[in-house]
Amino acid sequence: MEILILLVVVVVLLFAVPDIRKSLISRPAFAFFKRVLPPLSPTEREAMQAGDTWWDADLFSGRPDWHKFHQTKAPQFTEAEQAFIDNQLETLLGMLDDFKIVQKDVDLPKKVWDYIRKEKFFAMIIGKEFGGLDFSPAANSHIVSRIATRSISAAVSVMVPNSLGPGELLTHYGTDEQKNYWLPRLADGTDIPCFALTGPEAGSDAGAIPDTGVVCKGEFEGKEVVGIRLNWSKRYITLAPVATVLGLAFKMYDPDGLLGDQKDIGITCALIPTNHEAVEIGERHYPLNQAFMNGTTYGKDVFIPLDWIIGGQDYAGKGWRMLMECLSAGRGISLPALAAATGHVTERMTGAYAYVRQQFGMPIGLFEGVQAAMGKIGGTNYTLESMRRLTVTALCEGKSPSVITAMTKYHMTEMGRQVMEAAMDVHAGKGIQLGPRNYLGHGYMATPVSITVEGANILTRNLMIFGQGATRCHPYVLAEMEAASNPDEEQGLKQFDSLLLKHIGFAAGNFFGSLFMGLTGARFNASPMSGPTARYYQQLTRMSRALALTADMAMLVMGGDLKRREMLSARLGDVLSHLYMASAVLKRYEDDGRQTGDLPFVEYAMSHHLYEIGQAFKGFFANFPNRFIGWTLRLAIFPLGLHYAKPSDDNLQVIAKSMMEPGLTRDRHTFLCFWKDDPKDMTGHMELAFLAMREHADIYKRIRKAVKRGDIAEDLSGDDLVKAARKAEVISADEAKAFKKTEQLRMTAIGVDQFAPGVIEGRKF
Repeated sequence: MEILILLVVVVVLLFAVPDIRKSLISRPAFAFFKRVLPPLSPTEREAMQAGDTWWDADLFSGRPDWHKFHQTKAPQFTEAEQAFIDNQLETLLGMLDDFKIVQKDVDLPKKVWDYIRKEKFFAMIIGKEFGGLDFSPAANSHIVSRIATRSISAAVSVMVPNSLGPGELLTHYGTDEQKNYWLPRLADGTDIPCFALTGPEAGSDAGAIPDTGVVCKGEFEGKEVVGIRLNWSKRYITLAPVATVLGLAFKMYDPDGLLGDQKDIGITCALIPTNHEAVEIGERHYPLNQAFMNGTTYGKDVFIPLDWIIGGQDYAGKGWRMLMECLSAGRGISLPALAAATGHVTERMTGAYAYVRQQFGMPIGLFEGVQAAMGKIGGTNYTLESMRRLTVTALCEGKSPSVITAMTKYHMTEMGRQVMEAAMDVHAGKGIQLGPRNYLGHGYMATPVSITVEGANILTRNLMIFGQGATRCHPYVLAEMEAASNPDEEQGLKQFDSLLLKHIGFAAGNFFGSLFMGLTGARFNASPMSGPTARYYQQLTRMSRALALTADMAMLVMGGDLKRREMLSARLGDVLSHLYMASAVLKRYEDDGRQTGDLPFVEYAMSHHLYEIGQAFKGFFANFPNRFIGWTLRLAIFPLGLHYAKPSDDNLQVIAKSMMEPGLTRDRHTFLCFWKDDPKDMTGHMELAFLAMREHADIYKRIRKAVKRGDIAEDLSGDDLVKAARKAEVISADEAKAFKKTEQLRMTAIGVDQFAPGVIEGRKF
């Protein structure tokens, strides 16, 4: 007992007496922290500091506040936004013939370009005071998504001016003079913008751009002024071939000290008319059989005045921070909108096709192998739409959550690829034969575009999500890093000492909390909701606590090496991402009023995300370099084993059958998918055939029974089947008329395009 009391006294003295704690604990810990602290380049530091945190910080803390989360209101469209969606957007969709756009013209028709400019589709983010529409991120996302269900090429053309580009940069950072001149011209379509960031040696690592701007004296409008001599070579620039104004990112230098003592000023953004002397708009690229304008731009010894810097001279060298903060639009709105469109199209059209296409006398959607693919499409699309909504909710609140938008971009584009591949598997030859009837082909070819741009997905997953999330979302690490980088050693130590006790308590709470939740199955965790989703909240809180514990230990043990161990850090990023996606699913389920028809989709999504979280942890523990710590973490988090399982076969089958049922659930899950009430339309022929077959399901059932009895031959279809059914008196004369029309629709729907000899070779569509 005396020894125990003595130990308690020692511990109290060590931690409670500031001078003793600082001398014996904080100072050695501070030295260790500075030694293992991952070195940050200036661009990395700016990336870390750019943007905001939101729900991601709650999830990373290990203590998510679910009540606060559910108090967040889903954004609603304004009257002006809804009117635009109901009128201008629908008009545009009716004008788009994607096969002609891509395969014949390789460009949008002039009437479409004119309509887009006239109706200000390029000006959704520009304020009304400058003649723009001033739409919310929610409206922006909805509009781009719906266009993408009709034409990826048109959607990309619309989305680029409304994401990373001069319009957004000017809105946030432009001088009054720049805003007053350029924004009205961009709003009314007088000017078409592009933004040149990517070059041959700088893709995802935009900080490595070799393009330069040297401060010097030169002639502008007949006068000698101090300006910038630019040299650049850019590629992959969307809208460059038709742009009239060029946003340019370059590294700015002042070797002669004309602006001050700083020689290397840093990344800077400028706005340059494309008709300016020596500016060259190069030739077009051809991005995977898509028709949106994409190409190159060059400049050699191009002289511009200083006031062409976006934001003016005060923003020289601040371009990287500006770009990082504005990338959230591309990562959080535009590219996820394309992925959401893929989900809506594949769920609606695959459900219809799986019912319309028959084999062995029955819809292929009744075969379990096909149902497995369909279940994946429907379940994944529920997450896609949930994630799209939650992320635009953050953006509508004025947040710029860099980690969340990175997660959204990476995972939504990857899920878009997965559902498209599953849809192609179900459609088989229907999806392969390219032509006016193929509603999947161009989307399939466009999938890598979203995955590649705005930061390649490999980089986003392996470096950005956890690398940025670990510092931005952790309650103490960023402040500790700032303390460690303080040039005043004693002041830094004082800051660090004030954080250390809190961090130790945080870590200890996470360890024992994770162990308790693991032993009890998290059944004592509070849940904000009752009913079938209650257990999911308990498990997500448990995994949130596990992430906080594991991230702390990984940073403590590995320090700067963790940044280079990308496979390990990516797994922790996956945990954070799946926590976010699962949260989005639960939020949508509640926001939509707990629809009974949604529950199978929710169950699929939650099972999938929890399973992926478990697998990410499993891979992390198995590959952690310190085997003992890896084993200890696994024992603390999963003391009774890892029991998360993939979605069940029954779950997949229920979703597949729901996808083949016309009605409210199908319409709500695929509301972004455009289809025209016209059998000649690429989506209309499938939708109309599906609805007709569902309407006359009883006739098909009677005929199948007659075939089984031998009253009708089993190899008949179309008119021959109608005649045989009538002859066998399986259907009445009136039913025969309806059935004949339905069979005509069905045969058209499962048909594919064919071309006469010489047409394809000559590209004479």
